[in-house]
Amino acid sequence: MNRLLPLLFILLISGSIRQAAAQTQAPAVPTKVTAPKVAPKKIVPTQAAPAPVVSQVVDPSLKGQYEALLSKSKTYYTYKLINPARLTAFYRSVADSIRKERVSSKSAQAKITAQARTIDTLNSQIKGNESSLESTNAKVNEISFLGIPFSKATYNTMVWAIIIVLALALAFVVIRSAKNIHEAKYRTELYEEVSKEYQTFKVKANEKEKKLARELQDERNKLDELKTRGI
Repeated sequence: MNRLLPLLFILLISGSIRQAAAQTQAPAVPTKVTAPKVAPKKIVPTQAAPAPVVSQVVDPSLKGQYEALLSKSKTYYTYKLINPARLTAFYRSVADSIRKERVSSKSAQAKITAQARTIDTLNSQIKGNESSLESTNAKVNEISFLGIPFSKATYNTMVWAIIIVLALALAFVVIRSAKNIHEAKYRTELYEEVSKEYQTFKVKANEKEKKLARELQDERNKLDELKTRGI
């Protein structure tokens, strides 16, 4: 749009120059009497009714106004004779559009800046939340044992290893105790059997001893009788 304004001014100046040249050269060029009368009739209507032309614009955009401005302007030797009022109205429309575009551009830039600040703030908050989450996860996944920090996986591995070792030790102790109990039971039974045999042998030996003692006494008695008889 900034490039269009100089072009419009150039067209305005060239149209004004051409219009002035037409007014100064019109009586000299034609030799007929009717030529001077025709020229004022063509120029006067273009200057007499600017308002209805502007109000009859259907397309309110700059392109529509520009096309309406060209279509409603008179042509002179491939040049357009533009009404200054129409050109002024078009210039005001262009200026208003540029001003609105600048205002909207400033507003959009301000929104972009505010959004960029908001994004930076949110990013900083996200980073802080992520660091807090990481520290929280580290604390949750960390277990202190005897003042030594361990991760949960390491702690679980250690605990299960200790449990397995204790279970193996308990199984070994149970098996060993069962074996010892069986051995003790066997020894006890063996002792009882030996003790019974000893008691039986002792009874038999006692009886034999008594029998031998009686036989010995009988022999002594016989010997005493023999001695007394020999006397």
